[in-house]
Amino acid sequence: MRSTVLSVFLIPMMMVASFAAAFEIEDRATFGPQDGQALRIISTADIGFFEPMIQSYLAEHPDERIDYIVASSTNVMQAVQDEANIFDIAISSAMDLQTKLANDGYALRHVSEATQTLPDWAKWNDMLFAFTEEPAAIVVSKQAFNERIIPRTRHDLIEALRREPERFQGRVGTYDVRQSGLGYLFATQDTRASETFWRLAEVLGALDVKLYCCSSDMIDDVKSGDLLIAYNVLGSYVANRDDRDEFEIIMPEDFTTIMLRTVLIPTGAKSPDKSREFIDHVLATSHDTGAASLIDPALGLSQSSAAVNRIVIGPGLLVFLDQLKRRAFLTEWESAILQEQ
Repeated sequence: MRSTVLSVFLIPMMMVASFAAAFEIEDRATFGPQDGQALRIISTADIGFFEPMIQSYLAEHPDERIDYIVASSTNVMQAVQDEANIFDIAISSAMDLQTKLANDGYALRHVSEATQTLPDWAKWNDMLFAFTEEPAAIVVSKQAFNERIIPRTRHDLIEALRREPERFQGRVGTYDVRQSGLGYLFATQDTRASETFWRLAEVLGALDVKLYCCSSDMIDDVKSGDLLIAYNVLGSYVANRDDRDEFEIIMPEDFTTIMLRTVLIPTGAKSPDKSREFIDHVLATSHDTGAASLIDPALGLSQSSAAVNRIVIGPGLLVFLDQLKRRAFLTEWESAILQEQ
């Protein structure tokens, strides 16, 4: 992943060396004065995506420093489990993994005016708090579909792919659910909502679908022309790009899955009071100023004709984390997607 951050410095190498062997770091940056009191955050959110929230917090806390680490959702979970004393905040798009961390005793409780004003669906057990609503979208290049009908449902997508298999061979992308926690969450939620997912997976497999770890990489490949379609991409990542007008962001009208990006305080946080201040700022800002809005106005979710399928925080998310269920799901997924094997 790439960063477009202003006034950013590499986190001191001694800090990085202390945990680099434990999990893979995708990106890292430091905001604020180098001698400031550090608030250490591990997150799945790209630096550029989350920077406005960091800068708005530092505007109110100019003497503090934020050390920001970007990692995959599975690595965020691993870091909290194995290296909990390193981080003060954990942010992830994988709601199921965050719920498991809280359920297994890896999160501190936090009650404040900001958390109490949240709707019930945006918090769980005073440990896990949602601050965005982000849709799983189909993203296509407007130029590639200039004279073609853009698919608006999963059925439309299946028909479009079947109609021109030569055109789409090797030029459709989606998450590798074996590696991406968010991809796995989206895929399992798809199967809960409709049986269409498995038909689509078989069609994608027949077209030699390209598999990705991250939404950003898929979006970049749609822009370059390597992909014509990306399935289950985070719509917010497209909406926040300067070149968003080059893309069509499709929220499937049969149903659009809505992920809630969540934040928690690891039990080993060295600055839990600062963690609570940061969470309250994030919750207040996401509601009041739109810096990381709970519903991104650029996506028009509130005006969408799609049936919204908001993923609910809670123990129900743990079902597909059961090892037997996960193994069975991945076996079926590999059979559909990796047909040549």
